[in-house]
Amino acid sequence: MSSELMFIGTVLTALVACHSVICSAAKDVSFDENYAVINGYDQVKFLNQEKSELQLSLDRNSGAGFGSKVKYGSGFFQISLKLPPNDSAGVVTTFYLHSGTDSHDELDMEFLGNREGKPIVLQTNVFANGVGNREQKITLWFDPTANYHTYRILWNPHQIVFFVDHIPIRVYKNNTGIGVGYPTQPMQVLASVWDGDDWATDGGKLKVDWSHAPFTAKYKGFKVYGCGSTTNVVEGCFSLNSTTYWWNRMKFWKLEGVYEKYYQNVMKKHITYNYCTDKIRYPVPPPECSTNV
Repeated sequence: MSSELMFIGTVLTALVACHSVICSAAKDVSFDENYAVINGYDQVKFLNQEKSELQLSLDRNSGAGFGSKVKYGSGFFQISLKLPPNDSAGVVTTFYLHSGTDSHDELDMEFLGNREGKPIVLQTNVFANGVGNREQKITLWFDPTANYHTYRILWNPHQIVFFVDHIPIRVYKNNTGIGVGYPTQPMQVLASVWDGDDWATDGGKLKVDWSHAPFTAKYKGFKVYGCGSTTNVVEGCFSLNSTTYWWNRMKFWKLEGVYEKYYQNVMKKHITYNYCTDKIRYPVPPPECSTNV
């Protein structure tokens, strides 16, 4: 059996066992319910009267971005996204969480554009108390410019998991017991499109071709599953006994069954960079690297 057929078979198996929120597309609610535009107002366009679909554009003058109206202390965050088509080298499209503090916490999903016909790379990163440098990069098994796909970030007291649709592509466990930082500050949910051609594509060698501008990214699915926080701490949002914060329940403490199998498949076949195996940067791997597998 070909690797692609095996891949599809694994996807179908995972669908059978999916949690309803993981498997369903992000819910279409009005953008204004949870979000507001924060920059590049002229580059933002709503695509329907209900404001359930939005387009961000990038040209030589400006990119654009939006963010949640409140910060969250835990949750299962998601957005449906269709990336800029054609030649998008140097263009960075994002969905991420950020605490907005000096020693910040941050959970990144950054889509690094490429020349037409070349794969778009998804880079993830985790910052805790201002410390990051935990990049991982994967290639996707589909064309993310052709259709909407749903991207998710699970954040609870036990682990952070990044998903592409219902497929886990990265796990970052709470290893504070061995001295590893873990995000504990309330964070805003953010999204943007911007010019990152000094680093994004082939280490900054490939620049944005502005003849293809404007570069447009489309977003929908603005429902937020999160614990809103008005303080600077997340203790209440990390409650394991709450019936409201279902993402903190035991079933979300670790990957199991088909989710674990699929995660291992992504690590084996789709990862192109992992800070844990970069011996130039880290001759001795960071301590969390032996546990986030």
